[in-house]
Amino acid sequence: MARAAGLEPDEWQTRFLRSTGSRVLLNCSRQAGKSTMAATQAVHTAIYEPGSLVLLLSPSLRQSQELFKKAISCYHAAGNSVPTTTESALRLELENGSRIVSLPGKEETVRGFSGVKLLVVDEAARVAADLYFAVRPMLAVSRGRLLALSTPFGTRGWWFDAWRSEETWERYEVPATDCPRIKREFLEEERRTLGEWWFAQEYECKFLDAETQPFGREDVEGAFEEAVEAWAL
Repeated sequence: MARAAGLEPDEWQTRFLRSTGSRVLLNCSRQAGKSTMAATQAVHTAIYEPGSLVLLLSPSLRQSQELFKKAISCYHAAGNSVPTTTESALRLELENGSRIVSLPGKEETVRGFSGVKLLVVDEAARVAADLYFAVRPMLAVSRGRLLALSTPFGTRGWWFDAWRSEETWERYEVPATDCPRIKREFLEEERRTLGEWWFAQEYECKFLDAETQPFGREDVEGAFEEAVEAWAL
């Protein structure tokens, strides 16, 4: 599916795309391609497993829209092998009965769905625990898959707990040094700009205690520059 959409997956992405694990955690550097891979999995499930319900869950409406755009781009780039019946800003329905629905992170927006074949939780470290606990039962009857992807955000929250737990999650850790599209010179500049604390979380996949944080988050975000271009599907 990735190659059909014009992508050449990295080594970790190939392993991830071939995985059949029912519970998967992706702890990835910024700009490693985690959302693109999750979107690819979503489209693959919808096309090759007729009647599937795929839910894409993100912390905000903007993030939901961005993740869904990646899924739609992948679907069209791969050749539209199964025609659509409905395509809107956050919803895709196919003639084989499959649906891809992208939702912002509010509990009231997700309740009511059931029989989910694939549940993708994007920026999982920023998704509230009550929302996460509300969506897990959707996988009970369908025995669906759960993919939770994020960059670390402190030593708190359900995603941090899941990463450190002894539960049978399939785990992927992808620091920026494992991404060939991120140049060493860029990382050196980011380390100088952000400082060790923020750099370790954003690019080295490390969970750090907020008590050791030298600067406020708004200060760092104001200096952060998205100089590495994301893949365009």
